[in-house]
Amino acid sequence: MGDSSSPIIALAGTETPVILDIINAAAKRYEGIVPRDCYHEPYMSGDELVREMASMIFYGFVENREIVGVAGFQPVADVTLIRHAYVLPGYQRKGIGSRFMEHLKALTKTRSLLVGTWAAAYWAVDFYRKYGFNLLPDKDELLARYWRISPRQIETSVVLGMELE
Repeated sequence: MGDSSSPIIALAGTETPVILDIINAAAKRYEGIVPRDCYHEPYMSGDELVREMASMIFYGFVENREIVGVAGFQPVADVTLIRHAYVLPGYQRKGIGSRFMEHLKALTKTRSLLVGTWAAAYWAVDFYRKYGFNLLPDKDELLARYWRISPRQIETSVVLGMELE
């Protein structure tokens, strides 16, 4: 699995349990932060992940032959979405997120790269802003157009975007 020169690999359905474990472990940080009616355990079910995997490519970050971070990549119409980007808690703040950002930007064929996150997840908003994303004022319209999420999640989320050349 991966090597030191290319630690980011495309993941297949066989890695579904690992992807799910990473998402659910990292999303525990949302407990008590996002609205109570939006947080549940597990954060993502296996069925939900399988549905999500049908519409996007997941990439994994490999360290010591183990996947320690994941990010979904989803071209939709005229934009590309970063979805479900998570790093295991013990591996956070070690540059994995920045490596994902560079990798996903390089893969993007559209002019716009968008990411949605919980408005209350200030650390995620700060992370994306650090890498050149800006909060977009038309987030309700964008979330309704490009994501398939509930009205409550639209209400409690933000969208950040960047234009690529």
